[in-house]
Amino acid sequence: MSHEGIATRSVMRSVAFLGASVLALSVLTGCSDPDPAGKPLAGQDIAAAARAEIADGGTLRWAVDAVPETLNTFQSDADATTTRIAQATLPSMFRFDAAGRPERNPAYLESAKVVETEPKQVVLYKLNQQAVWSDGREIGAADFAAQWRALSGKDSAYWTARNAGYDRIEKIQRGDNDLEVRVTFGQPYADWRSLFSPLYPKEVMGTPDSFNDGARRKLKVSAGPFLVKKIDRKDDEILLTRNPRWWGERAKLNEIVLRVVPRDERAAALAAGDLDLAEIDPAAAKRIALAAPPRPQSPSAGGSATPLMGPERRTLTPAQKRDKARFRGFEVRKSLEPAYTQLALNGGEGPLADERVRRGVARALDREKLAKLVLSPLGLPAEPVGSHLALSGQAAYADNSGAIGGQDTAEAQALLADAGWVPGGPVEKQKKKKGEEAAGSEAEKPKKGSQAEKSGKDSEKKAEKDSGKEPEKKAGKDAEKESGKKADKDSAKDSEGGDDGTYIVGEDNKADGDDGEHLAQDGRQYGSKQLQQGGVPGAYAPQGTAAPAGAAVLPLAKDGKALTLRFVVPAGEGSQSLRTVADRIGIMLERVGIRTVISKVSDESYFKDHIASGQYDLALYSWPTSAYPATDARPIYAKPVPAADGSLNVEQNYTRVGTDQVDQLFDQAIATLDESESRSLIRKADSRIWAAAGSIPLYQRPQLTAARTNIANAGAFGFGTPVYEDMGFLKKGSGAPAPSAS
Repeated sequence: MSHEGIATRSVMRSVAFLGASVLALSVLTGCSDPDPAGKPLAGQDIAAAARAEIADGGTLRWAVDAVPETLNTFQSDADATTTRIAQATLPSMFRFDAAGRPERNPAYLESAKVVETEPKQVVLYKLNQQAVWSDGREIGAADFAAQWRALSGKDSAYWTARNAGYDRIEKIQRGDNDLEVRVTFGQPYADWRSLFSPLYPKEVMGTPDSFNDGARRKLKVSAGPFLVKKIDRKDDEILLTRNPRWWGERAKLNEIVLRVVPRDERAAALAAGDLDLAEIDPAAAKRIALAAPPRPQSPSAGGSATPLMGPERRTLTPAQKRDKARFRGFEVRKSLEPAYTQLALNGGEGPLADERVRRGVARALDREKLAKLVLSPLGLPAEPVGSHLALSGQAAYADNSGAIGGQDTAEAQALLADAGWVPGGPVEKQKKKKGEEAAGSEAEKPKKGSQAEKSGKDSEKKAEKDSGKEPEKKAGKDAEKESGKKADKDSAKDSEGGDDGTYIVGEDNKADGDDGEHLAQDGRQYGSKQLQQGGVPGAYAPQGTAAPAGAAVLPLAKDGKALTLRFVVPAGEGSQSLRTVADRIGIMLERVGIRTVISKVSDESYFKDHIASGQYDLALYSWPTSAYPATDARPIYAKPVPAADGSLNVEQNYTRVGTDQVDQLFDQAIATLDESESRSLIRKADSRIWAAAGSIPLYQRPQLTAARTNIANAGAFGFGTPVYEDMGFLKKGSGAPAPSAS
């Protein structure tokens, strides 16, 4: 899971008081677009080039976060580097195209299709007759069967992290010849394309011992364009070399060196010539972008090929001039990750256990402004995310945010009033916990305003759950940072004990977090001392600046207690952007009478000790989306159930909000072989998840990659799976690759 991410798109007017059945019908049938999935908001930005233009040979030095603890992607401690190695060295029956949709991988499959549905679902795989393991053995049914047995969940001796889909297989048989594999399912499985990607050899999957330990530190047998030659844990490097038995297009590169470089050190490593390719943070991206003049927009990059918002090139500071020289020969390639940032609302206890309060919070948010806050300064499309289960361009995507409605202060206050929270009610004086202060100081108490009209009870059904996706762990590292010395100074101030881990939104300008160097609103830059239109005193204005008329709202109270929510954020240097978004959300909530205590905690404890354990009211973190939401999203939105020991089994549903109806919709979608009907059920489940308001998708996460300008077919991959055999360095005199963003 990532700490970072935020967005959503324009929303329909409120349907808060419609019945659930009417809601489902309107959301699912009200769109005239025959394909609500649309297109990706930003395409790949990889400097695409034909293989004939790429030189043979060379070593690509590519930054990674860590040397993986295991090379087995099906184990619990697998990470992003494990996946990157598997993509380069192992078979995948299906890979993802630029829109995030699965496509047959012709290097391994001639065809794969459902050939029977009655009495059982049968999928017939016809393998590429040239496909062999690195030891010369043909890839075949024995490898498929070994992987199924290891991942079926029937033998607890296999230490597997996930079994979804494999537990539905009844048997695997050889077909009419050695190149055919027949997979029979005991239960229908719509996401059958998700299986056997990657596929490990039977030597790895054949026994519990070989599964548990055999592929943790080495891959003796593989079958991709590259092989794992060496893992050097002392020097933090993984060496991949060309596979001499690879039958497909010969890899252009001789070697790929995956080098561990912390994200805050990557700009220096690039400048020193130690790296060729590296994912970077926004602050580094702006520095590197100075070195490469803007190039024409790439057709494949879509909306991503707009310039980074940064300094005026004609008036560079001495430091910026030095950066321009240091990073000559590099450019920034950018897209949007297949992941989004959400606001999580803990419905397990406290005020947010009431659905009306959660919906009131949701209606107070201007998600479009939050998306612009993060993405506009990067020149990326700043559209809010409209689905919990897919992103624009993916087959299951549809904007279902109309199930909860857009920003509406009066509607938010009406929902809160219906839950008993009213402005100006008596508040018992309570002892503050050490280090905690409520958002909004006493000196800034707003004037008394009129109470919003009490609304009827919201009857929309709640729901929520997804499946086995693990939250992204690199989030904090991807967050936006301040550039130069100010970043270090601000970050140090944020994490030192002087703040006692908490602060007041809007007090002493702490809500600013970042200044106009990296924040943008409505496409323009705002300084930390400027007043944001519609703001509150102390938020984005000099001390003493009066708030606009009508901005003051009395805090809400009920039964002698103020409506105050604990907003937990990570304190690390890489999470400055996340804290800025939290501040802005706190200001939005203050406008409807909700006070927030923003509590900063260490990055190490943020997820484990707070999110997973339910020690928060509000939090920000990211989830990846999947081409197989019925399988991968279900654990995230499944209804928590009591465990045998009396505890609550939440799977990955850390908001603790779920319904039987959402669970049933997921179950129906996974068992429906009609793809159109399955997508319809997924979209219906998403509308219920929106209505329950346990989590509010905000924006798609930015993906920024620094690359040497002569590197082709690598960079910001977006939804697509990298094609490792096509990566390489352009031939001298071949001209520039396809335009990309810088």
